[in-house]
Amino acid sequence: MAGRAQRSAAGPAPGLLLPPPPPPLLLLLLLAAAALIRTGDGQNLVTEDVTVVEGDVATISCRVKNSDDSVIQLLNPNRQTIYFRDFRPLKDSRFQLVNFSNSELRVSLTNVSISDEGRYFCQLYTDPPQEIYTTITVLVPPRNLVIDIQKEIAVEGEEIELNCTAMASRPATTIRWFKGNKELTGKSEVEQWSDMYTVTSQLLLKVGREDDGVPVICLVDHPAVKDLQTQRYLEVMYKPQVRVSQNYPVQGLTREGEPLELSCAAFGKPQPTDMRWLRVDDEMPQHVVVSGSNLLISNLNKTDNGTYRCEASNAVGKSHADYMLFVYDTTATTEPAVHGFTHLPNSAEELDYGDLSGTPVLLNASTEALPTVQLSNASLAFRPDSRAGEEGAIRSVDHAVVGGVVAVVVFAMLCLLIILGRYFARHKGTYFTHEAKGADDAADADTAIINAEGGQNNSEEKKEYFI
Repeated sequence: MAGRAQRSAAGPAPGLLLPPPPPPLLLLLLLAAAALIRTGDGQNLVTEDVTVVEGDVATISCRVKNSDDSVIQLLNPNRQTIYFRDFRPLKDSRFQLVNFSNSELRVSLTNVSISDEGRYFCQLYTDPPQEIYTTITVLVPPRNLVIDIQKEIAVEGEEIELNCTAMASRPATTIRWFKGNKELTGKSEVEQWSDMYTVTSQLLLKVGREDDGVPVICLVDHPAVKDLQTQRYLEVMYKPQVRVSQNYPVQGLTREGEPLELSCAAFGKPQPTDMRWLRVDDEMPQHVVVSGSNLLISNLNKTDNGTYRCEASNAVGKSHADYMLFVYDTTATTEPAVHGFTHLPNSAEELDYGDLSGTPVLLNASTEALPTVQLSNASLAFRPDSRAGEEGAIRSVDHAVVGGVVAVVVFAMLCLLIILGRYFARHKGTYFTHEAKGADDAADADTAIINAEGGQNNSEEKKEYFI
């Protein structure tokens, strides 16, 4: 043993070759590999980014794979230690330990604010240390969602402006408009103040009478909030809608000697204050009784034929509905094909906006008012004829034809009388006698007298001679 030690100290044995010393770079690589073996080769840190709404709780998790009981710690964006194992050096009570083990450190942060946003670092104390970061993103829902209407009360046909503002949100919100269940398109503008965004959306809306009482909704699309919306109800003023109904006779013929009762109903905003009956293109018969919105004729006769109009007006405008009356003979038994309710647009504006005021209506004892607005086969029941219907129109045409024929006959008779009168006037007192016979070819008056039968020659023949 002592001999072997002495030989080693003195030098290598004769004939024994030793490897050359390793270069410095290789030595460093070997040392690093040894360090990895000592620190647990294959350990990895795992974490996830966190998105949280302002005021809610954010949870940060640092997990280790293939743990060898190395120390885990959590640091804030300023590199201050929040937790070292299960110990909290940072004096912020909003950070609370949720779970601690050799493979996980989980920490919660309550009442999150914008200032808490940033990168948080998970570290694993190995040699060398391992590190990974997670990002906390804070969402801020919009505040003070408000709809502002340019005009609180609008008139049908006007275009009004509405503005919806969503203040102090992060990120910027998306604003959507709805009128009832129909989505509309607005124009949005975004303003940034520091880290916050204010969005204003403008909507231009042309209103009609059908929009009165309809809600206009401003709805916000934002990842921090669901179903955030506000609404305003439209208030629209419009001209009256006028309807005339026949109370008596109920769906019957309007015959001579029987009564007729009509009623007029008008609806508008504001409610119509002026309502009156009149007869179109003629004076109202003296025996017609008008009581409020009702018109009564107790004893019908053919002089009552015509168009009766109910007019109603309010602060916005005037509308009307017509009833065309034709009185039948007492023997009439056939129900007309059409009825006497009719309405024409009061103006081009009313026609453009589809004004249904005074929509033709037919009432009976068992059904409600049935408005007719489409020009279809069914709408033929509301042509502008009276209860006489087509029969009354045909009779009117017959009277015109008969009148024309009579006028032509009278004119022809007058012409004939004039011709006969002129004829007889030219031949009055014209006659011939035999005394002028033979005088037609005479050159002058003396010759004619001589040649005429009974003239001078004859007188010579009649001479008497006395011996």
